[in-house]
Amino acid sequence: MTAIPQAQQSQSGEKLLRVLVFTLILSVMNASMFTVVLPEISRQFQLSASQVSWIITSYMIVYAIGSMTFGKLADKYRLKDLITIGLIFFALGSIVGLAATQFWMIIAGRVLQAAGASVIPATAMIIPIRYFAPEQRGRALGTTAIGLSLGAALGPIVSGFVTSFASWRLLFALSILALLTLPFYRKYLDDERGQAGRIDFIGGMLLALAVAALLLAITLAAWLLLAAGIVLLVLFVVRIRTTAEPFVQPSLFRNKAYVSGLLIAFLATSFSFGIAFTIPQLLATINHVSPAVIGFLMFPAAISSALLGRKGGKLADERGNSYLVYTASSLLLLCFLSLSTVAGLSPYLVALFLIFGFVGQTFMQIAMSNTVSRTLAKDQTGIGMGLFSMLNFIAGASATAVLGKILDLKGASIRFNPFVDGREGILFSNIFLVLALLLALVILLYALLFGKKKLVAQKAG
Repeated sequence: MTAIPQAQQSQSGEKLLRVLVFTLILSVMNASMFTVVLPEISRQFQLSASQVSWIITSYMIVYAIGSMTFGKLADKYRLKDLITIGLIFFALGSIVGLAATQFWMIIAGRVLQAAGASVIPATAMIIPIRYFAPEQRGRALGTTAIGLSLGAALGPIVSGFVTSFASWRLLFALSILALLTLPFYRKYLDDERGQAGRIDFIGGMLLALAVAALLLAITLAAWLLLAAGIVLLVLFVVRIRTTAEPFVQPSLFRNKAYVSGLLIAFLATSFSFGIAFTIPQLLATINHVSPAVIGFLMFPAAISSALLGRKGGKLADERGNSYLVYTASSLLLLCFLSLSTVAGLSPYLVALFLIFGFVGQTFMQIAMSNTVSRTLAKDQTGIGMGLFSMLNFIAGASATAVLGKILDLKGASIRFNPFVDGREGILFSNIFLVLALLLALVILLYALLFGKKKLVAQKAG
């Protein structure tokens, strides 16, 4: 294959970044905007809360598995072909959901949407790595963070606006807009592909079933599913150690720097994701704020993180990933400690301190993406970053399940934060304080593994 000149590759990368940001906005909006309309769907179809939650759970499971699968496929096939297939399935799922007259049709639409949309996070990891030099990669990742932040910010607002004058089904139609980006991906993505080889579909299926079972075990608190997930995971490990062309090369897990980065990213994402899940619960149950107002209260924080995303990428390029990790950690700790103190007070105070948390979360994502990407050999980039992306979704799902169980307690008699008075918000105050302490331990772990010396990727053949 003829090598593409660096200047031409850089120009294509800049154009692809703009298209990718728009696609990410639609993808993230699709994941978040349905949370606002769950009560309305529940009433319309006479469903319980656990039943209607499958609209989110089914999307999350398929999205997590698909992101890694597309990452693996990107090591073998042209990325432009994969994203073509993905966006077509994304649109098909939207059409099914738009025409849904029964609940199973909504779930089918969401599953099809997730199967297609899961190509987007894999693409968001691969494009900065393939089209940008290591010293420019932080800025590129910072640009993709803009799409993530804007999508998260616009999701609840768009959902509230649309449902105020039309049916919630119209939310499905918005995702069809992703097809508008397809001609640009076809034009600017190169024809690079890995060498032809077999795909270990058995290994992939075992991993998919294991992840699905473990996520469902967390969501439903089912021990039998947990046991099934563990058994399937063991079978997956046996499979990749015995087959000639495994779904995941075992050598990937012998890369200590990569495994360390995955662990830290998983834990940090779990704690930072607690903000996005817990804040709406706090504002709704303690401050009695409507979903539409919650979206507007969270909007300044999301916009701030979007505007500062490129700044975070530049900091990673100019000062190093460790500097950005510690900056992100400081912002997150400030957010957690402040929210622990003002929980139950004015929602405007919550909105103010939420800005530090969202910006910190964005900076942390950029720093860990950059850190992990530099530990990988080129031929393992697709599957390595796909696994990283999948674990981020699992981290968010795990945090949601655990925090949801804690919030079921409905109250707390012991306050951990001495600066909090005896108010209704004590349980939320305790949650944020514990998150701050756990995050501090994760940062200590990062300092031990990455702080003293730069870990070099162990690029096993």
